[in-house]
Amino acid sequence: MADPELEAIRQRRMQELMGQRGMGNNQNSEQQKVQEEAKREAEEQRQMILARILTSEARARLARIALVKPEKARGVEDVMIRAAQMGQIVDQVSEERLISLLEQINTQTTKETKVTIKRRQSVLDDD
Repeated sequence: MADPELEAIRQRRMQELMGQRGMGNNQNSEQQKVQEEAKREAEEQRQMILARILTSEARARLARIALVKPEKARGVEDVMIRAAQMGQIVDQVSEERLISLLEQINTQTTKETKVTIKRRQSVLDDD
C-alpha cells in the first residue's frame, strides 16, 4: 500500500525537477541570446567607428593584418578607437599613417627571443 504512494510522490518530484531544469535552461538560453545580441551590437558599433576614422585602403590593410595576427589587429583597432573618442583623430587615417602607427607599436612591443641550447650529459662523454 505504501509503495504506490511512494512511487506517486517520486513521480511528482521528478516532474517538478524536470520542470525547474527546463525553465532554467530557458532562462540561460534567453540570457545567452541577450549577451550575444549585446556582443553583436558592440561589434557593429566598433566597425562603424573604424569605418568613419579609416580610409578604405587602411581598413583593407587592417583586415589583412587581422587574418594573420588577430590579436595585434584588435589592439591597433582599440588604440585607434580610443584616440578617436578622445578627439586625437580629427580626419581619416590613411594607409601610410596606419603603417607608421603599426611601426610604433612594433617597436614598443618587440620581444627579445633568447634561445639556449643545453646538451644532455651522457655517460659515455669524456669530461
